[in-house]
Amino acid sequence: MKNKTKAYAALDATTPLEPYVLDRRALGPYDVDIAIDYCGVCHSDLHQARNEWGGAVYPLVPGHEIVGHIKEIGSSVSKFKIGDRVGVGVIVDSCRRCSSCQENLEQYCEKGASFTYNSTEQDKKTPTYGGYCESIVTTEDFVLRIPENLSLAATAPLLCAGITTYSPLRHWHVGPGQKVGIVGLGGLGHMGVKFAHAFGAKTYVITTSPHKKQDALQLGAEGILVSKDPADMAQHANSFDLILSTISASYKLEAYLSLLKRDGKLITVGLPSQALELDLFDVVHGRKTVAGSMIGGIKETQEMLDFCGEKNIAAEIELIPIQEINTAYQRMIKGDVHYRFVIDMASLGKE
Repeated sequence: MKNKTKAYAALDATTPLEPYVLDRRALGPYDVDIAIDYCGVCHSDLHQARNEWGGAVYPLVPGHEIVGHIKEIGSSVSKFKIGDRVGVGVIVDSCRRCSSCQENLEQYCEKGASFTYNSTEQDKKTPTYGGYCESIVTTEDFVLRIPENLSLAATAPLLCAGITTYSPLRHWHVGPGQKVGIVGLGGLGHMGVKFAHAFGAKTYVITTSPHKKQDALQLGAEGILVSKDPADMAQHANSFDLILSTISASYKLEAYLSLLKRDGKLITVGLPSQALELDLFDVVHGRKTVAGSMIGGIKETQEMLDFCGEKNIAAEIELIPIQEINTAYQRMIKGDVHYRFVIDMASLGKE
């Protein structure tokens, strides 16, 4: 039996999000029904609600940084019980059979992962709706445990911003003795700084904004590098082992490649709307690598959450009621958030 669930949805690409009632799919034997306490606001929510990436299907309920408590379980659920603190990230299912899924890299599922919203379940028919709502029903295999010592609200952004930065830093073995640059100090970037520092690397924020130095230092950076300052860029030339770019604005790759030492790596997790130009001479000279990364699989995301629990790492957030979501979107466009909006879903009951 389907459940009626209060939500906020985009009904088209141009109008503000508004209250909406959706039908959640019926609880299956291996499903859990999660009462959503908090949902982080990712910039991709805005991109998809406004169809800036194309392919939006309306009504569209954004939200893939979901935390809450299990309120009901299916008859065959074995991993969770009612009342458990849990989270749901960017993906809610995958084929589970391809080589990527077999290697715990479900985000790269070769048959197509089921994303938490603006996607479909694995039947390729049932639409998925995100976390700007009261509850979500999903398979237990894609649900994550939240460490007891972490604030639920501040944990929500870890389900996207956290794993998006943790995964490439782990994959490329960032650790002590390395110099790492984080390009951009926003929702993704501030988590990149926290993780790179926690892994033992000497970490710098690469930014166009000199006034962000104090924030960078407080988050664990050694200092900042102002990318529009030629002297600053020259001082740090050929010195970084790895640079993680979190920005979605267009930029010149050559400027950042010049900062890498031989065999250095430039990894992007930001997605500019326009293609970037790459001069292969900048890569060949120094045997440098340009690569990308997308979130993480369920096993690695749980590893990240457990690491955050051990190190007491969480996001820096601004808590908002759902009624302020359209204002929050406008502020995100202006960069006016330090560093992640999180929706208190209790506010949905005040509609």
